[in-house]
Amino acid sequence: MTAPEGAPASPASAAAAALLDALVTLGVRHLVVSPGSRSQALALAAAELERQGRASLHVRIDERSAGFTALGIGRETRVPAAVICTSGTAVANLLPAALEAHHSGIPLLLLTADRPPELRGVGANQTTAQPGIFGEAARFAVDAPVPAGGDEGAFVELAARAFVAAAGESVQGVAHLNLPFVEPLAGPLPEWFADGGGNAEALRIARALIPDPPAPVTLEQGPRTIVVAGEGAGEDAELIARQGGWPLVAEIVSGARFGRRVVQGARAALADPSLGGRVERAVVVGHPTLTREATGLLSRPDVEVVALRGTGVAFDLNGATRQADAVAVATGEPDRAWLQAWAAFSRAHTTDLDTPAPDIAGLASYEPRERLGAVRAELAAVRTPLDRAQLVAGLWRATWPHDRLVFGSSRLVRVADDVLSGKRVRVHANRGLAGIDGTIATGLGVALALAAGGGPGVTRVLLGDLAFLHDVGSLLLPDAEARPRIQVVVGNDGGGTIFDGLEVARAAGADAMTRVQYTPQSADIAQLAGAYGWGHVVATTRSALDQALTAPVDGPQIVEVPLPR
Repeated sequence: MTAPEGAPASPASAAAAALLDALVTLGVRHLVVSPGSRSQALALAAAELERQGRASLHVRIDERSAGFTALGIGRETRVPAAVICTSGTAVANLLPAALEAHHSGIPLLLLTADRPPELRGVGANQTTAQPGIFGEAARFAVDAPVPAGGDEGAFVELAARAFVAAAGESVQGVAHLNLPFVEPLAGPLPEWFADGGGNAEALRIARALIPDPPAPVTLEQGPRTIVVAGEGAGEDAELIARQGGWPLVAEIVSGARFGRRVVQGARAALADPSLGGRVERAVVVGHPTLTREATGLLSRPDVEVVALRGTGVAFDLNGATRQADAVAVATGEPDRAWLQAWAAFSRAHTTDLDTPAPDIAGLASYEPRERLGAVRAELAAVRTPLDRAQLVAGLWRATWPHDRLVFGSSRLVRVADDVLSGKRVRVHANRGLAGIDGTIATGLGVALALAAGGGPGVTRVLLGDLAFLHDVGSLLLPDAEARPRIQVVVGNDGGGTIFDGLEVARAAGADAMTRVQYTPQSADIAQLAGAYGWGHVVATTRSALDQALTAPVDGPQIVEVPLPR
């Protein structure tokens, strides 16, 4: 990429090239840009990296969408995406994604352009106090020096330090580089950068900064133990349960609900005095948030809790939880009676949401009454109106290991946690703070990362209507970018029915409950889909849902499922 003839040299462009070249050399493959003037040197360097094929570029006009898109990429790849934005409120709009990344242990790089120090605090346009704006959510935060030309090595070092802080340690999180620039804000890019770049110095610095692997905590056999898997646990939780011969209580968002140790009906099991009441030790992997029964168990002072450290906030509900960077299971004979008691409970509480198998003999019968009865039964099964349980079951049936499933923080995720059986599926959910912010953008980030890896899978996002409307602006995708394979499945019950199960439903009057909790809506999702260029289909029966979820997906689509209140 060449600049117009006569364009003056710009220290900002030289520094931006050095910084982004170093990050790409270290492994960053996705750059998310929200346009702005002060950040133009970074944005133009990002465009050049896209032209060279060294990084994928994603442009979002809304910084909140940009932040959650990068968060989704980091969730899927465990490598940080870099977000580039201009100064002022643009930076503040990254805070929700930064908080979620911090509380979920997701790698994220934030590159925020700024005015130079002499223009801060004097009323200069689009200027606020950006250094430290993310507070404790940023595990690494630097207010960089103003580029002066010839100091590109300092920005290479900053890139290496930020990358290692975000991605190279046992706990991943947010790194923030605040980058003040002065005019000229952009100029010709350095020749070395246009020729393909690559920086061995960045690799050397990063290797020196990466700490040695932590020593694991050894878990001995003996105490009656269960493994509790929350969001972000993944296959580690199943491995620990399998090695220890311990029951596995896996939230649906954990990605660990598979294998022979998984307990069905886990909420009831935890509430059972003969099972949950007798737990002596709990090993926590990920961040469990979905059930009060699990929270109650992990808050008990008589239970030894060992939590694998995975986020910027230590998990310690009982005030005595032992933190571990890694665990190892000692050899020994497991408590088979303990495991068998949980296994028997699990078999008795398995939920079967599949409709009965077709009456093959009846359908093939030459007896009119038998044949007609079988046909009517089959039609009744496929025409049954969808409820929440059938919706989550249909989604679970259609999703396989090469796909991705993203749960929003809506009522539906709790239904899914209650009724879905074990299956080895890669699951994502923003449960660090359990907010509804950026759910669509997070799903898009996951889908973009999945597609970049060359996989054939589809990313499906399940959320309620209010979570959908909260992030509807993230449906806007640039015309120049590839359309990811993604289905956003919206359970539309016209408002926030998740509040039905909370204390407020017993405390509020009907009018107040409707006005300030349910927040009923009548938005036309089909027209929203059309306005943003997304496909749209309505599914009201199991047959229609199955057809929508199993049909080929070649671009973004919304599947709307009307639900009763």
